[in-house]
Amino acid sequence: MSAAAPSPLSVVGTEPLERQGEVLTDAALTFLAELHHRFTPRRDELLARRAEIARTGTLDFLPETARIRDDPDWRVAPAPPALEDRRVEITGPTDRKMTINALNSGAKVWLADFEDASAPTWANVIGGQLNLIDAYERRIDFTSPEGKSYALRPAEELATVVARPRGWHLDERHLRTADGRAVPGALVDFGLYFFHNAHRLLAQGKGPYFYLPKTESHLEARLWNDVFVFAQDYTGVPQGTIRATVLIETITAAYEMDEILYELRDHASGLNAGRWDYLFSIIKNFRDAGPGFVLPDRNAVTMTAPFMRAYTELLVRTCHKRGAHAIGGMAAFIPSRRDPEVNAVAFDKVRADKDREANDGFDGSWVAHPDLVPVARASFDAVLGDRPHQKDRLREDVRVTAAELIDVASLDAKPTTHGLRNAVQVGIRYIEAWLRGLGAVAIFNLMEDAATAEISRSQIWQWVNAGVVFENGEKATAELVRKVAAEELAAIREELGEDAFAAGAWGQAHDLLLKVALDEDYTEFLTLPAYELLD
Repeated sequence: MSAAAPSPLSVVGTEPLERQGEVLTDAALTFLAELHHRFTPRRDELLARRAEIARTGTLDFLPETARIRDDPDWRVAPAPPALEDRRVEITGPTDRKMTINALNSGAKVWLADFEDASAPTWANVIGGQLNLIDAYERRIDFTSPEGKSYALRPAEELATVVARPRGWHLDERHLRTADGRAVPGALVDFGLYFFHNAHRLLAQGKGPYFYLPKTESHLEARLWNDVFVFAQDYTGVPQGTIRATVLIETITAAYEMDEILYELRDHASGLNAGRWDYLFSIIKNFRDAGPGFVLPDRNAVTMTAPFMRAYTELLVRTCHKRGAHAIGGMAAFIPSRRDPEVNAVAFDKVRADKDREANDGFDGSWVAHPDLVPVARASFDAVLGDRPHQKDRLREDVRVTAAELIDVASLDAKPTTHGLRNAVQVGIRYIEAWLRGLGAVAIFNLMEDAATAEISRSQIWQWVNAGVVFENGEKATAELVRKVAAEELAAIREELGEDAFAAGAWGQAHDLLLKVALDEDYTEFLTLPAYELLD
């Protein structure tokens, strides 16, 4: 172990939690302080660099890294056995019930989420770490208020955990240095999970595996790689033990996929093709670039849209060229226990989406609910058979230009009044749940997380600022948005009743949505002002 950190960390602004001391040991806090001291200054520089991206309506592959893209010989490290077969991955927060259900789900991987599916209350941050430790020690169980019991299946039937820490932009306000500086949430989530579980996982034949969210450049991937190298040295874990899958969910990262894998090559295991954060990133980066970048209703932008297809096919080609897994996007449908017809239609759509991914060359894909695991598995079983992946399918037929990745103007669909109302509905309902500590919320039979709230409020902002005219002749204005929001808030009040409405955070959610959707200055991340309101 390394020497003591240069400054101690203190827990501030919150009451101690039961068993908190099992996570925040002196040794763990010293490790976090060391991570903070070494890497937060570079994190700050890279966040400042993000703000310098020109919103000119164009992006291109980097000329200065052409040698990396053009070199045919380098590969990422071979996948460890526990990550060789990733044909179905389930995602979800790290609460106790979800931890058991996800591990038992039959999926090959569980994305244990400290990021978009988790509102970062102190109870969620610390409780999630405890739940994972308890799961590895097989001392976790759960009994619902209705009396239903949950317990882990045998070890060989459990999903492999891939933890997702918070993005670089979020701080953890409850952990501060002696001079009052908050530690980045990414380092807190990564550091606590790695420190407590790396040796434990190695003893079980697995390892500390991570999903890296909202990466915007290969320089941010390089920072993560340096964090990994230091952490492994500090704890006496062999180099290359950590494996990371990077979410390509920003438009800038789509132009640097080779470079991101290269920076992480000793620790990389794959890339993932997201959807909502990717669209959110396009709006954010090109919000001043003119009408050619105005997106239609979010549900009208499917993965078969030309610019989305360019992105996913380039991802598969890039991954397989470098020996990495290509992981597909989310099936967010939540099955209804009361409406089998809704389920039948939705399952057909999920099946078609997963068939497309498997046939395009993806090695696996995401689902949000255990009932979707067999649906996704069937699609990949049909293509993979007994093989763990299809990395040998190099997709050398794929040729994607820089312009094709941002060819938003080729979409035929246009924004609609229904899309505006849905964005308001989802925004208010999700933010209200988030403010109560819930990061993954079923809304209209879809699992919504922070990414879907981000695109909802960003689309409202974009449509108002672009002066979009809807199909009924109404223009997107701040006044129209406020009118729709007031109607939806009244409808929620009527739906819930006065007592339940008053017990929620509906007024705060309504006001915050309007702020981040209508302020003249675009807020980079909804979760930044929302975090200030979070208990």
